[in-house]
Amino acid sequence: MELVRGSSNIAARHRGAIVTIGSFDGLHRGHQALIAATVQRARAADRAALMLTFEPMPREFLQTDPPARLTNFRERWRYLATSGLDALVLLRFDAKLRATRGADFLQLLQRELAVAGVVVGHDFRFGREGEADAAFLAAAGERLGFDVEVVPPVVGEGERVSSSALRAALQTGDFDRAARLLGRRYAMRGRVVAGQQLGRTLGFPTANIRLRRRRIPLGGIFAVRVRGIDGTVRAGVASLGTRPTVGGVEPLLETFVFDFEGDLYGRELEVEFVARLRGEERFESLDELVVQMHADERAARVALGMI
Repeated sequence: MELVRGSSNIAARHRGAIVTIGSFDGLHRGHQALIAATVQRARAADRAALMLTFEPMPREFLQTDPPARLTNFRERWRYLATSGLDALVLLRFDAKLRATRGADFLQLLQRELAVAGVVVGHDFRFGREGEADAAFLAAAGERLGFDVEVVPPVVGEGERVSSSALRAALQTGDFDRAARLLGRRYAMRGRVVAGQQLGRTLGFPTANIRLRRRRIPLGGIFAVRVRGIDGTVRAGVASLGTRPTVGGVEPLLETFVFDFEGDLYGRELEVEFVARLRGEERFESLDELVVQMHADERAARVALGMI
């Protein structure tokens, strides 16, 4: 899959494509239905399949207190790499794009992409202050000569699949519900960076991943599975938060991988959340923290079926 940054880098090979448009935060089953419809239509018409999306996500630009972000760009890119899409067109959401009227956004679709078809969800909105919706787009498509497919909501076990439902499941630690909404277990990924190495001195060396998102959708201590170390799935316990005992500020994902010794710096890992063990706490001393860390390790091993 090709990454195209900005409309100025759209090339002739991208024109005449079938395009889906949106933020696609979380890439849940509803988003997957949009992508599948886009790829299917593109293959049937022998055209390219494109996704048009935004960074930052519009709500992050528009709201002072936006919803927690479910996936950062790296995570979205990794999931999309095997989706069948041919290219991801990434537009920077800024004041100029915010002020773009719906009709002008349609001009971008026509002028820059010459789209042959557009696939959107039933709740799609675009243009200044969301003034245009899926019905507006469908009517414009008839007038301007491109097909529009509006995909209905995906419903599973009586619940409409949505990013807000997924956030609610994660906030309560209901990872089985989250998996039903996603079609996979919820995970975060990133490259391991050097930390203060405090965990190593306490007997719990951790792989530290910066989250690169404004807000996180969950926090606390978790039993996890880790991929990206040696081709196997490793078990572990992870802390997701700001580390109040040591005066931390930046949210960090710290993972202690069970029964592993080695250097993981620079390695890209995927950390899958299995069970929430407890909330993040501030301890009065490092000794108290170590006692709790031993208890967390045992609880995680139990949750993962290792004990």
